[in-house]
Amino acid sequence: MSMSKKAKKKEVCKSFRCKDSGSAVYGLGVIGSAIYYISTANGFWAGALGLLKSLVWPTFLVYDALKFLGE
Repeated sequence: MSMSKKAKKKEVCKSFRCKDSGSAVYGLGVIGSAIYYISTANGFWAGALGLLKSLVWPTFLVYDALKFLGE
Protein backbone atom coordinates (compact mmCIF):
# COMPACT_ATOMS: atom_id res chain seq x y z
CA MET A 1 0.00 0.00 0.00
CA SER A 2 1.53 3.35 -0.99
CA MET A 3 1.80 6.33 1.30
CA SER A 4 0.54 9.75 0.35
CA LYS A 5 3.08 12.44 -0.53
CA LYS A 6 2.33 14.30 2.67
CA ALA A 7 2.90 11.19 4.77
CA LYS A 8 6.16 10.44 2.94
CA LYS A 9 7.43 13.98 3.52
CA LYS A 10 6.50 13.79 7.18
CA GLU A 11 8.34 10.47 7.50
CA VAL A 12 11.46 11.83 5.76
CA CYS A 13 11.47 14.96 7.90
CA LYS A 14 11.05 12.86 11.02
CA SER A 15 14.05 10.73 10.11
CA PHE A 16 16.27 13.70 9.20
CA ARG A 17 14.99 15.98 11.98
CA CYS A 18 13.80 18.63 9.53
CA LYS A 19 13.26 22.06 10.94
CA ASP A 20 11.93 24.99 9.01
CA SER A 21 15.38 26.52 8.50
CA GLY A 22 14.40 28.10 5.17
CA SER A 23 12.24 30.59 7.03
CA ALA A 24 15.17 31.60 9.22
CA VAL A 25 17.42 32.15 6.20
CA TYR A 26 14.70 34.16 4.46
CA GLY A 27 14.11 36.23 7.62
CA LEU A 28 17.80 37.04 7.99
CA GLY A 29 17.93 37.91 4.31
CA VAL A 30 14.98 40.29 4.69
CA ILE A 31 16.62 42.03 7.64
CA GLY A 32 19.98 42.27 5.90
CA SER A 33 18.55 43.54 2.64
CA ALA A 34 16.34 46.07 4.46
CA ILE A 35 19.40 47.45 6.24
CA TYR A 36 21.28 47.63 2.95
CA TYR A 37 18.48 49.29 0.97
CA ILE A 38 17.69 51.81 3.72
CA SER A 39 21.36 52.71 4.27
CA THR A 40 21.84 53.40 0.55
CA ALA A 41 18.56 55.31 0.11
CA ASN A 42 18.72 58.99 -0.84
CA GLY A 43 15.33 59.92 0.57
CA PHE A 44 12.21 58.72 2.33
CA TRP A 45 10.52 57.21 -0.71
CA ALA A 46 13.70 55.45 -1.80
CA GLY A 47 13.87 53.92 1.69
CA ALA A 48 10.20 52.90 1.51
CA LEU A 49 10.83 51.25 -1.85
CA GLY A 50 13.86 49.56 -0.30
CA LEU A 51 11.66 48.01 2.37
CA LEU A 52 9.39 46.60 -0.32
CA LYS A 53 12.39 45.30 -2.26
CA SER A 54 13.71 43.60 0.86
CA LEU A 55 10.59 41.45 1.00
CA VAL A 56 11.19 40.06 -2.49
CA TRP A 57 15.00 39.87 -2.48
CA PRO A 58 15.08 36.20 -3.59
CA THR A 59 13.45 37.26 -6.85
CA PHE A 60 16.31 39.65 -7.59
CA LEU A 61 18.87 37.02 -6.58
CA VAL A 62 17.47 34.34 -8.87
CA TYR A 63 16.99 36.79 -11.75
CA ASP A 64 20.61 38.01 -11.57
CA ALA A 65 21.94 34.45 -11.18
CA LEU A 66 20.04 33.25 -14.24
CA LYS A 67 21.07 36.33 -16.22
CA PHE A 68 24.70 35.65 -15.31
CA LEU A 69 24.47 31.97 -16.24
CA GLY A 70 22.71 32.75 -19.50
CA GLU A 71 25.45 34.98 -20.87
